[in-house]
Amino acid sequence: MEQLLDPTTLAALVTLTVLEIVLGVDNVIFISIVAAKLPRWEQERARRTGLTIAMFLRIGLLLSITWLIGLTAPLLTILGNELSGRDLILIAGGLFLLGKATSEIHELLEGREIEARPVASFGAVIAQILALDVVFSLDSVLTAVGLAEQVWVMIAAIVIAVGVMLVSSGVIAGFVLRHPTIRMLALAFLLLIGTALIADGVDVNIPRGYIYFAMAFSVFVELLNMRVRGRPSPPAAPAA
Repeated sequence: MEQLLDPTTLAALVTLTVLEIVLGVDNVIFISIVAAKLPRWEQERARRTGLTIAMFLRIGLLLSITWLIGLTAPLLTILGNELSGRDLILIAGGLFLLGKATSEIHELLEGREIEARPVASFGAVIAQILALDVVFSLDSVLTAVGLAEQVWVMIAAIVIAVGVMLVSSGVIAGFVLRHPTIRMLALAFLLLIGTALIADGVDVNIPRGYIYFAMAFSVFVELLNMRVRGRPSPPAAPAA
């Protein structure tokens, strides 16, 4: 309790929790889009299962910090760039995210509604979520290690953040899937995140703040457009 009330520890917990929630937005968007392939009665279970797996993955990585640090050791050199295990995982995850977002955009542009798509199996959806959870969890845990010293603070921040995402995932998923333009923006965001992951893997740093600002600004503009579209049209001017 004394440690929790320590201002430095409390500040680290709050900062890390907020950051975990922000980083978790990518995960929630991806899970929502992939879970939409399932029948409606299974979508909520898939979202909760995916986020729960993400939480345990992150806690497991934190408890294996020695192994995690070993992932940063160079494994091979390509075109003068030294690539570590972490880099290879980020590149693979980024490529997977680019491919998945591109295929979803293709389906959306072809005019196939979600209800008309082939229904995926629950296991196949969870496998896709698990593959991206590994990448997002790795990114999240490495960030956490750089911001906090006590493992319990990192674990608490992850549990709180996942709790917030569990509560809000249904609302976010419903909003994204009800509005085609928001869904397209979400897929474009996944393309951005996939590109950023690949860039991180080849040691090209793209500050995430720029990406999240662009995402927030785009959503803000689209919300204004939705509000304008929802207003009744002004009466026509009387003929002269």
